[in-house]
Amino acid sequence: MTPLCLTTVFLNLSTLFHKYSNVLKFEDNIVLWYGDSQGGPSPCRGKAHIVSYCLQRKGSSLNAAREGIRYRIIMLCGPRRSFCALMDFPTTRSPHVWICDGKSSVSGESGSSNNACQGLKNSLAPAAPGLFPPELVVQVKALACELPASLGIPLSRMSISDVVREVRRAGLAAQISDSTVWRWLSEDAIKPWQHRCWIFPRDPDFAAKASRILDLYERIFEREPLKDDEFVLSTDEKTSIQARARKHSTLPPRPGESIRVEHEYKRGGAWAYLAALDVHRAKLFGRCERSTGIAPFERLVDQVMNQQPYREARRVFWIMDNGSSHRGIACVKRLVGKYPHLVPVHGPVHASWLNQIEIYFSILQRKVLTPNDFSSLLALEERIMAFERHYEVIAKPFEWKFTRHDLAELLHRMQTVPAGLYVAA
Repeated sequence: MTPLCLTTVFLNLSTLFHKYSNVLKFEDNIVLWYGDSQGGPSPCRGKAHIVSYCLQRKGSSLNAAREGIRYRIIMLCGPRRSFCALMDFPTTRSPHVWICDGKSSVSGESGSSNNACQGLKNSLAPAAPGLFPPELVVQVKALACELPASLGIPLSRMSISDVVREVRRAGLAAQISDSTVWRWLSEDAIKPWQHRCWIFPRDPDFAAKASRILDLYERIFEREPLKDDEFVLSTDEKTSIQARARKHSTLPPRPGESIRVEHEYKRGGAWAYLAALDVHRAKLFGRCERSTGIAPFERLVDQVMNQQPYREARRVFWIMDNGSSHRGIACVKRLVGKYPHLVPVHGPVHASWLNQIEIYFSILQRKVLTPNDFSSLLALEERIMAFERHYEVIAKPFEWKFTRHDLAELLHRMQTVPAGLYVAA
């Protein structure tokens, strides 16, 4: 349908409604149909919500007038082969607009009709979102936010099809499509088919311990800025790094083929990699040990503290977790007794995400240890140590943006959100 034709129909309808405004008030949803190139009717998917306010009359004369007007509306709606289907939808009143969406024929999108409809849209009042009441949308979203077990469904998580099936079973809607439910859920980023594992903080001093670490990343300790001769190190162990000797040599990449790694291998033993990262200088210190423990960890501490600038520093803060190699008051006494200017800083229980050395371990895993193809433990150790030197040349300190204020907001959200709806960090 051309822009001129649509404009003519709209003007004719406006003239007709104005002519009968003193005798009739009616409200209908009108769906326009018009003939396509093959001679068959095609729907214009949009809705016209037409309201003419006037004086009401009672009796058969009103019905007769209504039928006459509807007949004249039908005759005015488009070309000779066009006809109009009047539909009575049990929905709430939609805004007074004339709307036609992109597809205007069976064969696809029509540029002329699309341009015409764009000119007829009322930007002040958007169209009604659909034929479903808002209460149903809210109920479907609430259902999707329930655990399947609470609904009596033998599933761990629900897909879109599962949500639609439950909506029908609960009697919320007799017929509803998967795409409609997906569109509703996507409005609020509700994805019941996804899950995320994390650990809820249970340390009673979680906020205080975590805030102290976050302040050190900003070079602050006990509300005082650090001096130039004070340093912050992050330390931990990466255990059980295996040396897997493949039964066939690894093939390099070629056009159209990636690196090819043999699936079968021989075990060549494993290292425990202990490392410390100067978070403000991107300086690395590491060593490979046969196992973790107090003695291997103290050898790492000696390796760092016996060289400059840490040997003569005012204070050296060591951020660490609560592993068995460096746990509790006993660890503090051992380290401070040997190095009085060393300040151990233990993080909360189950808070490794606060430790920046874990970021380096993830880089090491991706860049060096995957795929795992090392002929011996010696070859594995040489590769790890070589990567340390390579990383110090190309790396910069991590741009850590999570502050104590962000932590306070996170903990506040966790305290105010009902159980089962916590937001992970």
